[in-house]
Amino acid sequence: MVLVGIEAMNVFGGSAYLDVMQLAQHRQLDPARFENLLMKEKAVALPYEDPVTFGVNAAKPLVDALSEAEKNRIEMLITCTESGIDFGKSISTYIHHYLGLNRNCRLFELKQACYSGTAGFQMAVNFILSQVSPGAKALVIATDISRFIAAEGGDVLSEDWSYAEPSGGAGAVAMLISENPHIFQVDAGANGYYGYEVMDTCRPIPDSEAGDADLSLMSYLDCCEQAFLEYQKRVKGVDYKDTFQYLSFHTPFGGMVKGAHRTMMRRMTQAKPNEIEADYLQRVKPGLEYCQRVGNIMGATLYLSLAGTIDKGTFDSPKRIGCFSYGSGCCSEFYSGVVMPQGQEYLRRFEIERNLDDRYQLSMDEYESLLKGSGAVRFGTRNTKLDFQLVSGVIDSGKGRQRLYLEEIYEFHRKYRWES
Repeated sequence: MVLVGIEAMNVFGGSAYLDVMQLAQHRQLDPARFENLLMKEKAVALPYEDPVTFGVNAAKPLVDALSEAEKNRIEMLITCTESGIDFGKSISTYIHHYLGLNRNCRLFELKQACYSGTAGFQMAVNFILSQVSPGAKALVIATDISRFIAAEGGDVLSEDWSYAEPSGGAGAVAMLISENPHIFQVDAGANGYYGYEVMDTCRPIPDSEAGDADLSLMSYLDCCEQAFLEYQKRVKGVDYKDTFQYLSFHTPFGGMVKGAHRTMMRRMTQAKPNEIEADYLQRVKPGLEYCQRVGNIMGATLYLSLAGTIDKGTFDSPKRIGCFSYGSGCCSEFYSGVVMPQGQEYLRRFEIERNLDDRYQLSMDEYESLLKGSGAVRFGTRNTKLDFQLVSGVIDSGKGRQRLYLEEIYEFHRKYRWES
């Protein structure tokens, strides 16, 4: 029997962040409504950061930890994003180049809203399970950014985005999928998927989103229930409360996950409020830790939650994690896997929490200046040069770590530079 899952995993939560309580006060958001978001910090993409730099910066520590022979067994690179920079050219080509991967490698990009990371993950899992190339590895990189642009004539965003702004993040998660699932061993064949056409959120133009927040919430809850029921139908003896020691969710914001878990506990187990709260703290909250510090990073968000669960949970014995993935439009999936005691140790080698702690904290003035200049690099930008000193201190905060940044766009071709 072939084992499969995550051999190595890393998160890049940006170079800079903003305290969202400070943002909420500045925007004069309703405190009660803001608190329901359960957000603490949001990663902010700088003009010289894009989905390529985020993806490379997440994946480089994984690649650097491999021997040359192991690195050459990466035979598939899948980038998963709704923040693509070209209608034809995949960002996987840039990422492949800057990671120095073997040219005997499949390179492609997937788009399916926030489900894209799971689409790439499952495709990689099935490539390994197929055994068409025994010993091969697949590198899956989910990378997305949210850029908010100041309204004309002022520095305040339109009312439509007032509560999306605090939760909209930027970041990437890189996962090496192989026959050596040191971190997360997939329950092969244990999947429930569910999807249909719904116009909850979309990107009708490259640099802006549209949608119906209430419809999106209802679609998320519907898919969470139906995907789990399909999983339950395919896997005998499954119980929502007892089968999984932890649960990781796609997390647009923490309050949405807390509400979804409450709904599932009521419908699947008829649990009482105090029992639901205790269960949330035990099984769900660990997976929110990093999401509350980075924000919604679309296709990477479930895996940001999974990383938090593994890093913050207790794994003194093998523990099963149930994972729920949702992407607007919509497609969803519930699947599971097991983390062995050593899995946490393998993940902690990459010091995800320390890297989040070391980010540069933006002031509101710096953040507002970034909003006003956020149109400098947009979809289809033909020529521009980026100023690394736009926010003084960001590059310096990353000293000692090699990071990739966007230096220039010349005739649409993006050129990047390493800083350390």
